[in-house]
Amino acid sequence: MRAALRNGILAALTALLAGAGFAAGTSASKPAATPAAASAGAMSQPAGRATAIFAGGCFWCLEADFDKLPGVIATESGYTAGRTGNPTYEEVSSGATGHTEAVRVTYDPAKVNYEQLITYFWRHIDPTVKDRQFCDVGSQYRSGVYWGNASEREIAESSRAALLRSGALARVETEIAAASEFYRAEEYHQDYYLKNPIRYAFYRRSCGRDARVQEIWGGR
Repeated sequence: MRAALRNGILAALTALLAGAGFAAGTSASKPAATPAAASAGAMSQPAGRATAIFAGGCFWCLEADFDKLPGVIATESGYTAGRTGNPTYEEVSSGATGHTEAVRVTYDPAKVNYEQLITYFWRHIDPTVKDRQFCDVGSQYRSGVYWGNASEREIAESSRAALLRSGALARVETEIAAASEFYRAEEYHQDYYLKNPIRYAFYRRSCGRDARVQEIWGGR
């Protein structure tokens, strides 16, 4: 979704809350991610840890989804697959930098493997659309899997091929590409769903994310 549309939804909720005498609540944040390299594979991970980068529309929502998956240690919202260095949210939202909103997932390979991460990812996005996700419109909200090595590339491409062979989806528009620089988003975007649960829930529902996911994947 363009920044103006997202901000409009949140502004409407803020007005409703103020009129009702409420303030958006906060809650304890999840454990912070261990600092990792800006780009996949740029430095070795501690034993028992690996990272993966996915894009699926609003990074607040994808971060919240991956935090529910057993074996995931931490998630970070950020920007990747663009043309400029150190982009800001405003710059990415304009669509001018080529970046997409993304999430870097730190996980324990002994508890969840890369193939399982990708399977989980598919079922929390709409792979059938290009340059958008749900109410988020523009290339800055395109979905993507950004692999870090040849094994991950093979797993990602095989998973996409299996989806198409299954007939579950008529097409898959999700980008599969080599991981590039990942820029951590501004701090107010990190753990947004925990820091602002009421605003986040209102935004997610208004965007129709869960309804569309259920329409695509329900019963499969």
